Amino acid sequence: MSRTPPPNTAASTTTSNPTPATGTAAPAWAVMGVLGVAEMMATLDTSIVNIALPSAQHDLGFADAGRAWVVTSYALAFGSLLLLGGRLSDIIGRRRAFLTGALGFAVASSLGGLAPDFGTLIAARTLQGAFAALLAPAALSMLASVFPSGRDRARAFGIFAGLAVTGLALGMVLGGVLTQYASWRWCLLINVPLCAIAVVGGALTLPRFETEERPALDLPGTLTIVASLFLLVFGLASAEEHPLTSLLVLVPLVAGVLLLGVFVHLQRWVGSPLLPLRVVLDRHRGGAFLAAFLMIIGMFPLVLFLSFVLQQQLRFTPATAGLAFLPLIAGNLTSSHVLADRLLPRVGPAAVIALGLACGAISLTWLAQLDTHATYAADIFGPVLLMGIGMGCAVPTAFNLATYGLQTTDIGVASATMNATQQLGGSIGAALLSSIAGAITAASAHPSSDAAVVHGFTVAFYVATAILSAGAIICGLLIPRGRPSIG
Repeated sequence: MSRTPPPNTAASTTTSNPTPATGTAAPAWAVMGVLGVAEMMATLDTSIVNIALPSAQHDLGFADAGRAWVVTSYALAFGSLLLLGGRLSDIIGRRRAFLTGALGFAVASSLGGLAPDFGTLIAARTLQGAFAALLAPAALSMLASVFPSGRDRARAFGIFAGLAVTGLALGMVLGGVLTQYASWRWCLLINVPLCAIAVVGGALTLPRFETEERPALDLPGTLTIVASLFLLVFGLASAEEHPLTSLLVLVPLVAGVLLLGVFVHLQRWVGSPLLPLRVVLDRHRGGAFLAAFLMIIGMFPLVLFLSFVLQQQLRFTPATAGLAFLPLIAGNLTSSHVLADRLLPRVGPAAVIALGLACGAISLTWLAQLDTHATYAADIFGPVLLMGIGMGCAVPTAFNLATYGLQTTDIGVASATMNATQQLGGSIGAALLSSIAGAITAASAHPSSDAAVVHGFTVAFYVATAILSAGAIICGLLIPRGRPSIG
């Protein structure tokens, strides 16, 4: 280890992106299609098994406590290994990392879909998360290199982020439809044809980039951040079932935060840091990471709580409940292609991100008016659509900004950091707001009634509103004004 920190640690570093090696380049939009399929697949698996859990439990005969681990095992592996996956894509090459991640994801999905018992299912979900941690940052970093600047870059990132959000919402739709009309196993096996598209398309279209250097692997930093993120995600996942004051929640959270501090200290002194601090200390990228983090915190309670309202109160079937989230997809795709794409070159990223967070805050305020007499058309459709519009503004712009103007050797780890902030945002949103909703419901006179449950949800929506409102102000001030040539 060096005893002096690398020069210009806090400075923003801008270099040209690598160029494709001769004879390997395909049309950029063909590359975009392959990368988009892979990103949608990785986010699809975050939500697709949720509705299928009761059927999987009945088939494999595991206890109620095992349900959470089917979801948590994927989140733990994905969230804790993202920074390592991003750095590996810088070291071994993004094309190789992408193809390896897609192939591994297919094998893990097949193992899960054919699982004869609970242990095999958990092992498969863990492997899915691990390979997704290699696949997702490789896809985002390659996108940043294929579209280095200009209007096409903004459009490409809009499509890419739109597909990421689409995957999350589509997971709810497909999970319900496949479980109701086929089998829960298809919630995992559906990844196999998607992986085939990604692998074959990737082999045919993805360029091999010429780079001057590839970074060394920072082993102390890698071990520290993997342990830190694992403990943080585990503690937050435990908070969904245990009180925030429980040792099962507090011990991993405190240990995770302490290890995160150790990781930051190591990155200041190591010669080839896993996450160069210049990546996160730049105001453009720092604001982008914060925006994605807060937007996902706001979106998760909408998905979690409305799933309950739709099925328990409005008596929607699993398939119909999934379809009820289609306005989220429609709003997101429309906003990212029409609103964000046109506003970004005119007003700059700070204003577009702040607008997206503000739309999310208004959506949650609207949902906070829910009561036991709510209907889908009058009380749910509008807020879900507005949340999609907000995400279509904030998330693609944040993806774009987080990977713009970086050194070649930093693109992969910056992409991984963006994915990691989203994973942590989802874990924090689910844990914090579920705990608040549960506490409010438990304190009511009739905690088992629909009115008490919905009241708990509405209080949590108000808390999420405050988070997104504060985020709109902070990101609007933190991200420098102006119009960098990202759009």
